[in-house]
Amino acid sequence: MKKTFQIIAKTFKGLEEVLAAELVALGADEIQLERRAVSFTGDKALLYKANLHCRTAVRFLVPIASFQARNADEIYEGVKKIRWEEYMGEDTSFSIASTVYSEQFTHSKFVAYRAKDAIVDRFTERKGKRPSVSISNPDLMINVHISHTRCTVSLDSSGESLHKRGYRSEQTEAPISEVLAAGMLLLAGWDGKMDFIDPMCGSGTLLIEAALIALNIPPGIFRKEFGFEKWKDFDRELFDTLYNDDSYEREFTHRIYGSDISPRALAIAEKNIKNAGLSKYIQLQRMNVKDLQPSDNKALMVTNPPYGERLQSETLYELYADLGRMLKHRFAGNKAWVISSDEECLWRIGMKPSRKISLMNGDLDCLFCCYEIFSGKRNDFIRKKREGE
Repeated sequence: MKKTFQIIAKTFKGLEEVLAAELVALGADEIQLERRAVSFTGDKALLYKANLHCRTAVRFLVPIASFQARNADEIYEGVKKIRWEEYMGEDTSFSIASTVYSEQFTHSKFVAYRAKDAIVDRFTERKGKRPSVSISNPDLMINVHISHTRCTVSLDSSGESLHKRGYRSEQTEAPISEVLAAGMLLLAGWDGKMDFIDPMCGSGTLLIEAALIALNIPPGIFRKEFGFEKWKDFDRELFDTLYNDDSYEREFTHRIYGSDISPRALAIAEKNIKNAGLSKYIQLQRMNVKDLQPSDNKALMVTNPPYGERLQSETLYELYADLGRMLKHRFAGNKAWVISSDEECLWRIGMKPSRKISLMNGDLDCLFCCYEIFSGKRNDFIRKKREGE
């Protein structure tokens, strides 16, 4: 019988349900939604598959101990009791990341420092030799999470954040995270069964993630390594079997179109798309959003226009107004999704969104809005939709 254990998948605000759906599809059990996370149970194969296949997870943690701690000494004692020799040796380099939501503890770095002391002291007392701390590319990444007085210690199976797919060699200013881009696409219902358009594509992240979803290519396929590959119990044969399995990939017969006004952005996008091996599926063109002429085919639009400090207000407002006019006059019968942190900008689109989802882009609170583009009057469109026409 396969050994199962608890796993915690970390994600961004607003993507918890999307990530849970991905995990269900992979065969995860006992799924529970948490704050910017999803907990579930699975075996080693599922842990490897989740790291490879999940598009909306930032990292996967495997808890190994949980205890009450009301002060730094209790953290030290609790961490020291863990049988670390089962997970690492004296020659293993390690790092500790800590997150703290507690009135008792106000400095996460101090928590990490005490946890580090506990691990080092355990090895020194038992083996006479201590493992080394390494910030850069450690053999073992450890996560210490404190919620009030509950301390949970986990092993980080992912290593470097999973949003770093490996295909992006360059980026424009304020690029969108690959994880957020994939989450937006899945929230928008993108499944590769129509054309896709991003008229302000920047470095091409939404285009690439859209192609990966359409072809059902795992986002982790480009990464050099995962954290679990350095674990004591790493099963190379199992991982190679999962990594080389391409039976789930599918054909994509539509087109993905990206455009931008910036030649530099398009050059970067072209390079990133080539790195991902997706050039045959994605067409790029330099164009102002107001000049976009969508094809006659049914299409989904998802875009991340400039907002925040990236343009002067009046220029920004005119850009959103141009987007709205283009959608109303040339995109009838389709849906467009737009993310922005500026509600004034969204208002300038000049249409009422049929749906709004709260998301975080970096440290910015954003609205991800769906616009259903129709011909004629809005009330007639809503009436026909209710009548099922």
